[in-house]
Amino acid sequence: MKQTRIPLDNKVILLTGAFGLIGKTLSKAILESGAKLVLCDHNASKIEDMREHLLPFREGADYLICITDITSSSACAKCVDDAVGAFDHIDVLINNAAIDAKFDAQSNDVLNATRFENFPIEQLDRSYEVNIKGLILITQTVVRQMLKQQNGNIINVASTYSLVAPNQSLYDFGSEEIHYKPVDYVATKSMIPNLTRYLATFYAKDNIRCNAIAPHGIFNHHSESFVVNFEKLSPMGRMAGRDEMTGPFLFLASDASSYMTGSVLTVDGGWTAW
Repeated sequence: MKQTRIPLDNKVILLTGAFGLIGKTLSKAILESGAKLVLCDHNASKIEDMREHLLPFREGADYLICITDITSSSACAKCVDDAVGAFDHIDVLINNAAIDAKFDAQSNDVLNATRFENFPIEQLDRSYEVNIKGLILITQTVVRQMLKQQNGNIINVASTYSLVAPNQSLYDFGSEEIHYKPVDYVATKSMIPNLTRYLATFYAKDNIRCNAIAPHGIFNHHSESFVVNFEKLSPMGRMAGRDEMTGPFLFLASDASSYMTGSVLTVDGGWTAW
C-alpha cells in the first residue's frame, strides 16, 4: 500500500529499535522524506542487512548507525555525541525500542505466554530494563541536547495495550497449547501515554514537544489462525500493512503537527473503538 510522503527536509531524527519491524520500514521512509537518520539498535548482527535495505542512501552522509544498549547511560551518551558530531543536532527522537512477546513467525520460538499467576518475574525485569529504564535513559540524554538547541520533538511508541487490556481470545488458536499475551509488555507499555503527557507539559515552555503513537496488529507472516482471529476482532477486518505506520510517524515528526503535544495518536484499525 503506497503511502504519501511528508517532507522532513534537513531534520535529524534518532530512531531506537531501528532494526526491528517498524524501525526498518520507518528508516527508509524517513530517508526518502529528506531527513538525516541516526539508527540506534543493540543488534550488531543486523548491520549489513540494514545497509542493504537502505541502498542507495549513503552511510555517514545520509544516515549513521549506532550500536547502542539504551539501558546503559554511557552508551546513550556516546550515541547522542556521535549523532551530534555527524549531523550537528537532533530534531526528533523516536522511542521505538521495546521487548514484546509477538505471535508472528519470527517470534514464536522466544514467546513466553505464561499465565499471569505463573509469569517469571525475571522476564518482567528484562522488559522493565528496555521498555521503561532504557526509554527514560535515552530520552534524558537526547533532551539535554534539545535543551541546548532550544527545540525538539519526542515521539514515543505506545500500544493499544497501553489503552485497553488484551483480548486473550485473539491468542486462542484452538490447539492444546494455550497462549496468552503476557503481562510484562502490558505493564511496561501502559506507562507510555502518561509519560508522554508528563514530558509534553514539563518541556512545553522549552519548545520541546512530546507525542505518542499507539499501533496495533502489523502483519509479519503471522499464522493463518492468528490472522483469522484478528480479522474477527478488528472493526476494519484486517491487520495493518507495515507501510501504513509510516504516515502517522512522519506526520508527528514534521512541522505539520507543530501544535500537537501530549497526544496519543491511535493507529489500530478501530481496535480500541469497541
